[in-house]
Amino acid sequence: MKISVTKAAKQWGVSRTTIYQKINEGELSRTADKQIDTSEMIRVFGEPAAKKRTEQTMNTNNGTSSNSQNVQDCTVLEHQLALEKLKNKHLEQQVHAQKQLIENYQDQIKQLNITLEKANASIHDLTQIRLLEFKGSEHEKGHQQPQTDLSPEIKAAATAPKKKRWFGF
Repeated sequence: MKISVTKAAKQWGVSRTTIYQKINEGELSRTADKQIDTSEMIRVFGEPAAKKRTEQTMNTNNGTSSNSQNVQDCTVLEHQLALEKLKNKHLEQQVHAQKQLIENYQDQIKQLNITLEKANASIHDLTQIRLLEFKGSEHEKGHQQPQTDLSPEIKAAATAPKKKRWFGF
């Protein structure tokens, strides 16, 4: 394709004087109709500046759009990270609450075991007293059986005079 000196100067971003100097020096040739072939301009000056600017603009736009995409991706990831941190904190609080609940239940179990042991001891003492009372009543009827391995408190309770009770327990 053939173009004028003025048009070539604009496209390649050089002055007309520079183009005429290159023609006079023999570095650049032109046709008889005083047109310059674009292949000659590319050989001497390289790619046209207008084309370079367009490519640079496109690259800049692509770079800008990719940078904005990277920023958006980064923002989304930061948001997801913040959400995950909140979830993690919530789960840690739930675990802590469950641990406290377990400790409370364990304390209740200990207290119930102590109460149960006391109740069992009371039942044992009561059965021993009833047994002594029973043996004491048999002793009064003439049957004598030895009293073995009873605590002094139980023996005293068994030999103590009976109180009249309103209930028949």
